[in-house]
Amino acid sequence: MNIPSKESIVAAHERIKIYIHHTPVMTSKSIDEMAGCHLFFKCENFQKVGAFKARGAMNASLKLSPEQRIKGVATHSSGNHAQALARAAKILGMKSYIVMPRTAPEIKKRGVRGYGGEIFECEPTLEARESTLAEVIKKTGATEIHPFNNYDVMEGQATCAKEFFEDAPGLDFIIAPVGGGGLLSGTALATKYFSPSTIVMAGEPELANDACRSMKSGKIEPASPPTSIADGLLTSLGDKTFPIILENVKEIITVTDEEIVAAMRIVWERLKIIIETSCAVPFAAVLKDKQKFAGKKVGVIFTGGNVDLNKAGKLFA
Repeated sequence: MNIPSKESIVAAHERIKIYIHHTPVMTSKSIDEMAGCHLFFKCENFQKVGAFKARGAMNASLKLSPEQRIKGVATHSSGNHAQALARAAKILGMKSYIVMPRTAPEIKKRGVRGYGGEIFECEPTLEARESTLAEVIKKTGATEIHPFNNYDVMEGQATCAKEFFEDAPGLDFIIAPVGGGGLLSGTALATKYFSPSTIVMAGEPELANDACRSMKSGKIEPASPPTSIADGLLTSLGDKTFPIILENVKEIITVTDEEIVAAMRIVWERLKIIIETSCAVPFAAVLKDKQKFAGKKVGVIFTGGNVDLNKAGKLFA
């Protein structure tokens, strides 16, 4: 499996097209005034399963051989990839085995079960996730589809930026959040191939700033112990995602949990759409570093909208 090419991303987009939404791009004059630049929001919160992860999971599942499909798919995920893979498996008539930390949001567990995924709960550490997954794969013979450190997943995630450039050409910047780096590496590749004059940036929680530290040190720094409210961004980069990010991403801007909530509130109030905490991170980064983006056309990828509404009120209290 090689780093996705321009042709393979175009092919992935064709492959998954009938299984995903072509999500809208939204703008807001009042938010532009607040930010001092022209913002374009790619709304993957309106995607199937409520997150961009539907793209990568679907692409990777569609590329499996008939023999692999018989035994099903497995992964570890705190939420959105779990739902996306369970959905892809259901569509293709496969079994899905999902390792989830016991602390994962209930809404995301319900989503996985709703798509017929079998959940194996574990302690909320990477070691526990990986060892539990290894046991599950040994028992079932299922194919692992990693949430981000997988070129087929990355190729699927890259279709988001490809669509974005088609609908909002001429962006000066494109900015995505970074956790494990599946979306960011895919975005970086799509930018290189489809809009090479656009600068790729990322937003990351200050309390889980391993990607920012990795960019500075030139090697993967562990994410320990991350405690940010942006629960979708608490993983370390992968050995497949990191080199692409290091080569193609200009800068990672870190934001505090308070800045994340403030950005999320603006989106809920002004755009009237629901986004999750992780999703607000790149917009928070733009608001934090206004000088950098002043007067420019800035594309922000809204990654997902799976919010536990029982907890949402407390965030804004």
